Amino acid sequence: MGFVTRFAPSPTGQLHLGHAYSALLAHDMAQADGGRFLLRIEDTDTARCTPEFETQILDDLAWLGLSWETPVLRQSDNKAAYDAAITRLGNMGLLYPCSCTRGDIRRAASAPQEGAHLLGPDGLIYPGTCRHRAWEDRTDTDAVRLDMARAVDSLRALPHYVDTGIHPASRLTRGPLIQEIGDVVLARRDTGTAAYHLSVVVDDAAQAITHVIRGADLASATPIHVLLQALLGLPTPTYHHHRLIRDDDGKRLAKRDDSRAIALYRAEGATPKDIRRMVGL
Repeated sequence: MGFVTRFAPSPTGQLHLGHAYSALLAHDMAQADGGRFLLRIEDTDTARCTPEFETQILDDLAWLGLSWETPVLRQSDNKAAYDAAITRLGNMGLLYPCSCTRGDIRRAASAPQEGAHLLGPDGLIYPGTCRHRAWEDRTDTDAVRLDMARAVDSLRALPHYVDTGIHPASRLTRGPLIQEIGDVVLARRDTGTAAYHLSVVVDDAAQAITHVIRGADLASATPIHVLLQALLGLPTPTYHHHRLIRDDDGKRLAKRDDSRAIALYRAEGATPKDIRRMVGL
């Protein structure tokens, strides 16, 4: 199989220089290898995603000189695939329903006996309050969590993955998965929509992605994704976690940094070559 990569923005705001770097790098790497560059719109956050932001994303990427195959995969159209993955993992005895709010988790974290004081890829590591609940007791208002210990112990051997970026290749290990990541959410409360960790794994497999090119801020989530791939019998891509584009104070850019928005640079007369220069390409 040839080189296949993707850029997967969420239409919850304007693209900034950090997005430009990631998209351009992925596109350049695909072209250099004679491969394919795909686009995915991660629009499951219905409260924040808008058609206007999606239109702006497509316009900015085309202005940068990027081209991609159609049709574009939209997560809002892929719910059946996520539900099937949840059902499969649930039938394997690896999931449980969770009614805890973020406030509940914060309060648990303040209790020393809970031991929930460490931060993982999703914030405070879940203390396991609802772990006793049976999968069959799930309600429409519950979140769905992966029982990390059961998931790890269900595999004969833990997988490894290759990272050609700024992080070394790595093999998953039991202790850090349980203690430093914990029981991550795979489907959200109330809406029931797939959370990032599940949707990205299902989508990468659906698009036959061979190389995941993304920022170093997502490197800590990669063990979750590699584990889910093993549990679901899906291939593990090669990962390339790249450096982050930061502001003058050294903070990584966020969508609230409108002063770094590609659309603003365009309005001020910048060219695509100027953007490449700004991000070090």
